[in-house]
Amino acid sequence: MRVFAKYAGTLLTLFLISSTCVCAQNIKPGPNTDKPQFKAGWIGPPDVQLTNYGIYHFRKTLHLATRPADFIIHISADNRYQLYVNGTAVASGPQRSDVSHWRYETIDLAPYLKTGENIIAATVWNQGENAAWAQLSLQTGLLIDGVGTASIANSDTSWRVTENFAYAPIAIGLHITGPFEQIYAQRFPWGWELSGYDDRYWKNAIETEKAIAFNHEKQQGRQLLERNIAMVEEVPQRFKSVRRAEGILAGDEFIKGTKPLEVIPHSNVTLLLDQGALTNAYPELLVSGGRDCKITLTYTEALYANSDGQKANRNEIDGKTVKGNQDVFILDGGAMRLFRPLYYRTFRYVEVKIENHQFPLTINSFSSSFTAYPFAENASFNSSDISLEKIWNVGWRTSRLCAYDTYMDCPYYEQLQYIGDTRIQALISLYVSGDDRLMKNAITQFDQSRIAEGLTQSRYPSGMKQIIPPFSLFWIAMLHDYRMLGSDEQFVENLLPGVAEILNWHEQYISEQGMLSKMPFWNFVDWPKEWPWKGNENVSGVPESALTGNSAVLTLQYVYALNYAEELYRSFGLLQQAKVYETRAKKLVEATYKACWDRKREMMADSPDKGTFSQHTNAMAVLAGAIPLKDRKALLLKIEGDPDIIQCTIYYRFYMIQAFKKAGLGKEYLRLLKPWNQMLDLGLSTFAERPEPTRSDCHGWSASPNYDLLATVCGITPLKPGFKQVRIAPELGSLTWVEAAMPHPLGEIKMRLENQGGFLTGVITLPNNLNGEFIWHHRTIKLKPGIQKIGIKSL
Repeated sequence: MRVFAKYAGTLLTLFLISSTCVCAQNIKPGPNTDKPQFKAGWIGPPDVQLTNYGIYHFRKTLHLATRPADFIIHISADNRYQLYVNGTAVASGPQRSDVSHWRYETIDLAPYLKTGENIIAATVWNQGENAAWAQLSLQTGLLIDGVGTASIANSDTSWRVTENFAYAPIAIGLHITGPFEQIYAQRFPWGWELSGYDDRYWKNAIETEKAIAFNHEKQQGRQLLERNIAMVEEVPQRFKSVRRAEGILAGDEFIKGTKPLEVIPHSNVTLLLDQGALTNAYPELLVSGGRDCKITLTYTEALYANSDGQKANRNEIDGKTVKGNQDVFILDGGAMRLFRPLYYRTFRYVEVKIENHQFPLTINSFSSSFTAYPFAENASFNSSDISLEKIWNVGWRTSRLCAYDTYMDCPYYEQLQYIGDTRIQALISLYVSGDDRLMKNAITQFDQSRIAEGLTQSRYPSGMKQIIPPFSLFWIAMLHDYRMLGSDEQFVENLLPGVAEILNWHEQYISEQGMLSKMPFWNFVDWPKEWPWKGNENVSGVPESALTGNSAVLTLQYVYALNYAEELYRSFGLLQQAKVYETRAKKLVEATYKACWDRKREMMADSPDKGTFSQHTNAMAVLAGAIPLKDRKALLLKIEGDPDIIQCTIYYRFYMIQAFKKAGLGKEYLRLLKPWNQMLDLGLSTFAERPEPTRSDCHGWSASPNYDLLATVCGITPLKPGFKQVRIAPELGSLTWVEAAMPHPLGEIKMRLENQGGFLTGVITLPNNLNGEFIWHHRTIKLKPGIQKIGIKSL
């Protein structure tokens, strides 16, 4: 807190305090939060177009005779807000959703209030026409609705507001994540959030619309729901090193905060700073002097080779240049000015370019504040192969950076929640953290995204509609994952009608041959070199057979979803519908096997003409039950070792690995980690979207080892829905020992196993009220709550 006091009145934007130490502990449920009776209304700035780009400051002065025991408010904004009380940053939001399901936070402001004068203030911004694709909006607005005595803070026309003209958007090219910022410090209303600031020239806010609680009926305006996930966290961090300095001698002191960096007038300086690993963070540049100086920050995941424009080893900088998103700060010469953008940035390297200044400049400090959804690492994995520890750590960092107030495919390029990515990310979340809130939120948002035909959108929230029918099928798989691992049965049952809609849409495309005919929309499967990006969604990442009809992989993905749907309906006693799906799946399997099985090559072709073969089709054939049990192992080993067929990239390799596991080849898993080891050899600190050359260095679907090290190597899976029983069937492969722990709704599952010459020994610990079974080499041992020793000799 001393940091805030020291720099009060000089900061461009105050540090947001970590939700783990402030925001989370003061979030309290308000009365009747399912449908509160809002008394306050939405307010906005007068005399502006409320759908345009703009950054606005709101403030209200309260006089309190005594400090209250609690002071609970509901708060939301459009697009986003940062809330301050007496100069202290309290919270930011709201949670991203859509207009029909707009979220608000419930916060207790009492810890920040005092007797006498108090200032409640908020920055509200609208990204306008350059808004992030994931940012949906109605119009600029702020809502604060106080509970009980806190109603004196209600948003109304007594609030004062001003537009901050210091900001200008930087939106060069296709900025899917929204505009970056150019900030003119001379225009900034310094100290606007503090007591004593003169707001006499500010205007009174205007009431823009009523606050409407969500009621399942279509109404105009935003329908409000309380936040259903945790507040994001913030943790201070510092750069690892100065990797390059041009125009100045610069050590690491200023990035460590131990000594400022002095920049003489009329010099052009370029610094390259290395975080040491990719991060999501608010950069915080603290400077003094340097009036009219221009400082450009360029953020990049990796540097690019001058020769071929590729990234190559991410640790190397020689002969490479910086390309990436930028923020620009124009200084006013003031002391201890802190420049911090409104939204976080993703980077490993930051280039600091200083130019056009006639006055001395001091860089007091440059650091950042890491931010992400606050997943706790409640699982662990250790083994006799120390290389797996690095895969675990890099995978977990990947997963962390791809989760904020939704899951994200990648933090640098899109920040969009896609079903294909999210299914894998959600499994990791449940296995490593045990927190199911972001998963339930994602499942719900995809259900809310449906188009009239019944399919979900492929990504949501998103202002750019995109339909990938296979992703709708994987939403069904995701719902089944939650049914097995989660605890909310009613949540799953309520979504079953959506399962039927997706399956029925696909049914209409079953051809006379008994496979799926050519279907509309983007039938994306994976990114192998044979299915590259072609500048048009509908033909990129798509097998040739999907463009003509009777695609084996698309048909088998449909069967895969039908099988999960059958299990879901059967588990809720809906036996008639379950039988319908079982019968339909069986007919599709028989037709696809008959048309596409190539006896000469002993594998499934991608289509009946048998012109191409892929790992994708054959892996999905195993998962869909289209391959006889006796043939599965031989088929998978054949396709894994055949370089002449189309190869799965990192995304679809998840499904190939699940096929290996289903066929009883889980012991091969460690050998299948070659692509992840190759990424580590290239110096990646997170796992990339696809093999080189890759666009994104951090992609959520690539963190799958954090699931499989627990679910495949350790063999921990639910035996019954709701994880009411556990099955542990380890596949240690070449490992001589493994030690792991993972969260369970009832507590923690722990294991320590050693495999010496086929004799397996160890200890399994289950939480109270959890039992199950342990399987090793076709031998089964009953597991009970508590500690039990294992000793089995291989048959």
